[in-house]
Amino acid sequence: MLLGASLVGVLLFSKLVLKLPWTQVGFSLLFLYLGSGGWRFIRVFIKTIRRDIFGGLVLLKVKAKVRQCLRERRTVPILFASTVRRHPDKTALIFEGTDTHWTFRQLDEYSSSVANFLQARGLASGDVAAIFMENRNEFVGLWLGMAKLGVEAALINTNLRRDALLHCLTTSRARALVFGSEMASAICEIHASLDPSLTLFCSGSWEPNAVPTSTEHLDPLLKDAPKHLPSCPDKGFTDKLFYIYTSGTTGLPKAAIVVHSRYYRMAALVYYGFRMRPNDIVYDCLPLYHSAGNIVGIGQCLLHGMTVVIRKKFSASRFWDDCIKYKCTIVQYIGELCRYLLNQPPREAENQHQVRMALGNGLRQSIWTNFSSRFHIPQVAEFYGATEYCGCWSPTSPSLPKSWPSQVGACGFNSRILSFVYPIRLVRVNEDTMELIRGPDGVCIPCQPGLPLGSQLLGRLRQENRLNPGGGGCSEPRLHHFFFPALPGTYKLQKTELRKEGFDPAIVKDPLFYLDAQKGRYVPLDQEAYSRIQAGEEKL
Repeated sequence: MLLGASLVGVLLFSKLVLKLPWTQVGFSLLFLYLGSGGWRFIRVFIKTIRRDIFGGLVLLKVKAKVRQCLRERRTVPILFASTVRRHPDKTALIFEGTDTHWTFRQLDEYSSSVANFLQARGLASGDVAAIFMENRNEFVGLWLGMAKLGVEAALINTNLRRDALLHCLTTSRARALVFGSEMASAICEIHASLDPSLTLFCSGSWEPNAVPTSTEHLDPLLKDAPKHLPSCPDKGFTDKLFYIYTSGTTGLPKAAIVVHSRYYRMAALVYYGFRMRPNDIVYDCLPLYHSAGNIVGIGQCLLHGMTVVIRKKFSASRFWDDCIKYKCTIVQYIGELCRYLLNQPPREAENQHQVRMALGNGLRQSIWTNFSSRFHIPQVAEFYGATEYCGCWSPTSPSLPKSWPSQVGACGFNSRILSFVYPIRLVRVNEDTMELIRGPDGVCIPCQPGLPLGSQLLGRLRQENRLNPGGGGCSEPRLHHFFFPALPGTYKLQKTELRKEGFDPAIVKDPLFYLDAQKGRYVPLDQEAYSRIQAGEEKL
């Protein structure tokens, strides 16, 4: 502000008082600007202009497509239908567990049979049905079929049991529950407490004695159901698609609403921001009940026609073998998954794959370089976001041309030139209490480059960009703020004292135990075992 006022003053004095020609006035202003520190802005401009233009074009492209979908009331099933028309016989999903391949036509028919069957059973647009099963092709077909009918799917975390599981089913007000046969024991534990009106369906291997007495076997019922496209429900781009639940580490699980527009924007920003290609093959070993696996991964299949390989659970020992077998070009990761891969002994398979991109979040800076160099992955596509919001996604440097220098550990960028275009800011917080740190004027204090990251990501929402709850917008006028915790690892808020103590037996006074893989049982964790774990000689 002071520099701008000074430049205006020099301009007026030079032209009106000294009556200098415009050329001399221009040079005077330039020298004053550079001498007052303006050279820093010039340097920033030269270094970031290409990156900012690329990021801006991605945002404009996605925003234009979002507006078109809003105007035409498109939904995820409608967008998927256009994908099916483009290449019906291309492989859409591959389930590694049984080597089952589904084409886009087969996925479309399966999901339509789900919609027609549920409609015959009395479910209608606006109802809720829960899905509680491990990863496989049917998981995608189930929630997609529900969406075709306008039924909202509640995607239940498969790690939940008893009270937490019952809480999710009760609060979702689901009229039907589809569970995998592998989850039958968990359902039996809470069956007596379930609403008697809740209809139960089991998908997978059928053992009548292992499921509640009222359960029906879904698979043969779907085979007999009509496979034609059901009538289109009265749903728009901002209506609810499904619910994703938290893990319940800080209390009972909470539902995050995902609307159709939210699903599209998450998948599209990643697709265009990291320059994915329609012929890419994605290796998705992340849980499909969460946004990373189901939106960032599966979304590339449904919306952009990419083939996605689904694995039931992550396996460090089989990871690269799967990538070779299915010719994967993109792999997904989250949290410590990359560290688990690095802890594996070197193998020939890790040098024989065709993977060109690792996509995800939570890759620690300390292993970033080792991960990309050892496994020969040219591009690490790290991003940062949250299931509930999408306002703070930004493409990272590796998404730019290969000549552009990437920053190890970066999870995004904010323009230094046109910061108002994408109004986000990292502000300082107290690392112990996570309270915002404010200056004497009550305003939050921005983080400076190079400082340790004890911060929150703050974004500004405008009324003209509002969307329904879960869509990343607001319904109140003026400006609103939302916050994302910027913590290392899995981005889960942790209790401060426990985080500081870790599992060091020299600090923790309570008895500690760990699962000894060789002995197959829990054994006491002493200082010697702790040292072996820290050195990577023993794995948890």
